[in-house]
Amino acid sequence: MGTDIKAAVLGAGMYVPPKVVTNDDLAKLMTTSDEWIVARTGIKTRHYVEGETGAADLAYEASVEACRNAGIEPGDLDCIVFSTLSPDYNFPGSGVLLQARLGAPGVPAIDIRNQCSGFIYGLSTADAFIRAGQYRRVLVVGSEVHSTGLDFSDRGRDVAVLFGDGAGAVVLGPIAADEGRGVLATRLHSDGGGAKDLWVEAPASRYNPRLTHEMLDAGKHYPAMNGKKVFVNAVRAMPTVVGECLAGAGLKIGDIDLFIPHQANLRICTAVQEHLGLSDTKVFNNIQKYGNTTAASIPIAVCEAQREGRLKRGDLLCIASFGSGYTWAAALIRW
Repeated sequence: MGTDIKAAVLGAGMYVPPKVVTNDDLAKLMTTSDEWIVARTGIKTRHYVEGETGAADLAYEASVEACRNAGIEPGDLDCIVFSTLSPDYNFPGSGVLLQARLGAPGVPAIDIRNQCSGFIYGLSTADAFIRAGQYRRVLVVGSEVHSTGLDFSDRGRDVAVLFGDGAGAVVLGPIAADEGRGVLATRLHSDGGGAKDLWVEAPASRYNPRLTHEMLDAGKHYPAMNGKKVFVNAVRAMPTVVGECLAGAGLKIGDIDLFIPHQANLRICTAVQEHLGLSDTKVFNNIQKYGNTTAASIPIAVCEAQREGRLKRGDLLCIASFGSGYTWAAALIRW
């Protein structure tokens, strides 16, 4: 069966919490400004959760929309693949929390921890499941709640201004292999040599105790980043993995109708676009509104691009990511 089918995107959905936080709002908490943030990141606003809201809550809203747009009920799902670096709890994973809320008892829920590349890693996993004939309706979701884990002081401002909360999801299902649509190629990579360039050190099971007052005082429970190294490696890796995907599918850069990079930093997105030689009409960015939503950034952008008519049936969509790990990945999808 596996050789006769491909996986296609049947529907997409997204959700961001209603609270909008501007750069001027952040300037009231730390020494920064709208001009400084826009010049270095391209970000104008982001969305933050309020109250006790977890990644699974945001994922639920995006998943319901994705299922509705796919013409199925959540109970029709065969598998859930949940990508996040900000799970509701240390354990269990957020996938089972989403599964319970969607009302899909017994359906397997897989949690993926590949940070900014998590959605493409999840997409590749779902694609393999469907092509192998193991599952027919797979929900792939990326969801993040960053705002409750950021250091809103001058010590953490370089990282805190980057991130926002949100979720995006797609439903994948089987189609005949001779149809033009579907996932054409995926490529996944990692290099743990850069793990400490973008990480949260504590709490950690390698320490006993996992978290101490000294760690808290030092801010080790907040994300830390070597921005220059991440920038250089992202700009190098993303065009390369896009080229690998195109070669694997027997296609070339000019065949791409729309390119959606992971929304980490507008300067990175622009540099990758220039390396690929793509015009503005072939690239979609929305980091200006949402900031970096990590595993959610690509599915949110995919959903928005479709809503705005930038992504249409038959288009060749290329998505690519780079982030913590290091991990990087790309996928080609005939929409």
